[in-house]
Amino acid sequence: MFWNRISGIYDFVENTFNGKVNRDIAEYVANQIDANDNVLECACGTGMFSLPIAKRCKRLTATDFADKMLRQARKKCKDLPNVIFELADITSLNYEDETFDKVVAANVIHLLDNPTAAMSELMRVCKKGGIVIIPTYINESTKSASAAAKFFNILGANFKHEFSAATYQEFFKEMGYDVNEYYTAQGRMPCCAAVIRK
Repeated sequence: MFWNRISGIYDFVENTFNGKVNRDIAEYVANQIDANDNVLECACGTGMFSLPIAKRCKRLTATDFADKMLRQARKKCKDLPNVIFELADITSLNYEDETFDKVVAANVIHLLDNPTAAMSELMRVCKKGGIVIIPTYINESTKSASAAAKFFNILGANFKHEFSAATYQEFFKEMGYDVNEYYTAQGRMPCCAAVIRK
């Protein structure tokens, strides 16, 4: 699996190429989290978002479908007792309805064959009145963003969708979701977070 193969170098590549954007968007997401929140993070990868989220919440369940990415995330959060890590499929989550106060799925929606199923699951496990936060990389036709997308596809990332800010917003409208807020971290490969209140 591609994500297991690159787990050892993922942070280096992300921080070297797009560190400013990643820090900005992770801080934005963490600022949506409250001290009493029970949070689910899907596609946590190596823990780029897990660490700042865990520092703010009561409990974080961080999931991914690549066990070696989870291994890296565990190392990053080893001193935080409020985090548990689990293998999970974002399109078929093994959690009860309305379990979590906040649900985060970062930088994954563009990789999915069936993003509609993932969205349905994310909304299902979020409590009424809670929020679902979905950051994803967007391609605003900059040379660096286009080159990065091509590079990751050559390595085997297999992007299913390439969004601009406008098409990302249209993506949610077509599925019938009212997004409360969009926030974009600008940089080499911008990242746009959609915040949806259930």
